[in-house]
Order: sequence, then structure tokens, then C-alpha cells
Amino acid sequence: MEFEIGFIGLGIMGKPMAKNLIKAGFPLTVWNRTASKMKELIEMGARGASSPKEVAEKSNVIITMLTDSPDVEEVILGPSGVIEGVRKGSIVIDMSTISPKVARKIASK
Repeated sequence: MEFEIGFIGLGIMGKPMAKNLIKAGFPLTVWNRTASKMKELIEMGARGASSPKEVAEKSNVIITMLTDSPDVEEVILGPSGVIEGVRKGSIVIDMSTISPKVARKIASK
């Protein structure tokens, strides 16, 4: 299986993680609420996306690194969220600090 990785959340922790994926040679699609945070990664070779949905459409592994439970719910389950574009057989990895209740809610979808 060839990995097509999507990364959502390019803050203090997410951006360095995404950079390491690019440096390791993985094809990477990125999205962040503040679009300017994608610029450096795009210059390094990542593809920018216009929404979490687009990240999911272009990836078979989707990684989120977001601030909290409400942000993760919005990005995954909200309008133009990951759930609207995720492909069958894809893997969603949430590395955010969220409540177990929210993690179970998202997993049930």
C-alpha cells in the first residue's frame, strides 16, 4: 500500500511533524484554518487543500493535530469535514488532546 498522507493542523506541534513527513519522502496534502501556515510546507513540496474534506479525498491516511475536542469535532464531522471526503479503507489518526467521549463519538461515525 502506498501512503498518501493528509495532515490537518499546522501549529506548534503539527508543522514540524508535517515537515518530517515531507523530508521522509511521503506525498503530503495539508490544511490549516490559517492558510498562511501552509505556505512553507507547500514550498517544500506538499499540496495545499481548501478544506478538510479535500484532504480526505486526496489521502488514505489522515492525521489531525488540533487544539482540543471542539476543533477535532468540527474538522472531522463539520461541514466540509473529513467525514465528507474520506475514502473507504482510509485511516484517520487523531493526535490531538481530546476527551475519550469525543474520540468514541468520532470513531462511531
